[in-house]
Amino acid sequence: MTGSLLAAFTVLISYLIGAIPFGYLIASWRGVDIFQAGSGNVGATNVGRALGWRFGILVFVLDFAKGALPVGAATVAGGQWLVASNQPLATDHWPLATGNWQPVLAGLSAVLGHLFPIFLRFHGGKGVATGAGVVAVLLPGPALAALITWVVIVALTRFVSLASLAAAVSLCLFHLLLTPNPFSSDNWLLSCFAFLAVGLVVARHHANIKRLLHGNENRLPESQLMAQIPKIIHVLAVGLWFGSCVFFLIATLIIFRQFETLGASAHRPSWIPVPSDFNKEMGTRLAGVAVAPLFDWYFPLQIICGFLAVMTGLTFSQVEPGRRVHRRRNFVLLLATAAAAIGWLVADYVGELRLDRYNSNEAIAESAKAAFAAWHGISLTLNMVAIGLVTVGMALTVQLPVAKEDEAGDCQRGTRNS
Repeated sequence: MTGSLLAAFTVLISYLIGAIPFGYLIASWRGVDIFQAGSGNVGATNVGRALGWRFGILVFVLDFAKGALPVGAATVAGGQWLVASNQPLATDHWPLATGNWQPVLAGLSAVLGHLFPIFLRFHGGKGVATGAGVVAVLLPGPALAALITWVVIVALTRFVSLASLAAAVSLCLFHLLLTPNPFSSDNWLLSCFAFLAVGLVVARHHANIKRLLHGNENRLPESQLMAQIPKIIHVLAVGLWFGSCVFFLIATLIIFRQFETLGASAHRPSWIPVPSDFNKEMGTRLAGVAVAPLFDWYFPLQIICGFLAVMTGLTFSQVEPGRRVHRRRNFVLLLATAAAAIGWLVADYVGELRLDRYNSNEAIAESAKAAFAAWHGISLTLNMVAIGLVTVGMALTVQLPVAKEDEAGDCQRGTRNS
């Protein structure tokens, strides 16, 4: 099959799959004309509003699948076509290989099929669920960040449209941050796709944007589930933050101790190929090399957890403005986030000094050694301060807002007991 025929086949099949109107079909099966219900949209949000959240989730999963499956199939088929046509493959960039444009083409076609389905006279949804399926395969890292953004915004505001717009913007932002040279020859196609996908989402939400600006946009109804989501996110964020700090501290101590013990010991395992002059100082150097990659995950994870914890903590102050514990918790978590952010900058500088300590220029090496001791101490202090503050924040999670239903239940139990 030639490249042109393959492109045409990819576009046609992906468009037809994306055009399957699952929201319309499920609503019709339940005896509801989805065009006359709620906002008249065939997407998961309006189906959930008309039929209940279970059917909304079902439609979201199906719409997600019709975006992910064409991209996954095109990734496999495109790679096989490149091999068959003797074109080079780039093994270091998944899922796109050099010249493998089929996954992006399949994703765009599936999204366009959902936006403008031929089966419904081109009256489709907003493209969020289908687009999420596409980017989950093409851009898994940024897609995860976008998902977290969506959940947080929904939990804080109950505006699905605002959450979708924020998730689309975060997708582009994290793609640019996580991709070295995003517009290089290997990455420009995915970068253009990310910006185009955001443009389509914004264009399809133009009416929602107007309603948001005028203050009359539809919100998800208040429910016990919506009240629990911020608490769940808060507890998970603080718990993950605390756990990662403790794990990092323990792992770092064990790694350094193990390498230094290996360097100081005269009896080394024969299967470790180390030079005869290997000593404790060399063990410390190797330990630093082993631990360094952890910093690339440790500090960003702290910042993300801190952001989620602070943002959800603000909602607790709104729910129970009279309780001082919420303000104190927010202050503690904000300080911990600031300590982590400053610690990240200091750790980067300490990493540079660690290398300069072994510079061949003695003047540079001596200066770096003197500065390393001081800045390394500051870095450790900031890390311990952050861990201490997060520990306090972890302890304060036992005093989250009490649901009205729980208060009523407590009152009834107290009345019966009295």
